[in-house]
Amino acid sequence: MNNTIRIGEYILNYRKERGLSQGEFGSLLGVSAYAVSKWERKLCYPDIFLLRDISDIIGVSIDEMFRKNE
Repeated sequence: MNNTIRIGEYILNYRKERGLSQGEFGSLLGVSAYAVSKWERKLCYPDIFLLRDISDIIGVSIDEMFRKNE
């Protein structure tokens, strides 16, 4: 059973579907490409204050992003 939070997966999928670089996605949020890279690789998670903006951009609820894989 994979028990990881899915924020990074959603960001990666959204970004690739739209042909955005990590830098371009980061610019939408005011963060660096390095930060986006770390989120996608599950090395860390976005700051709590960014969650609403990320949710709005990628079209996934915050609850869904934090729902664990089952």
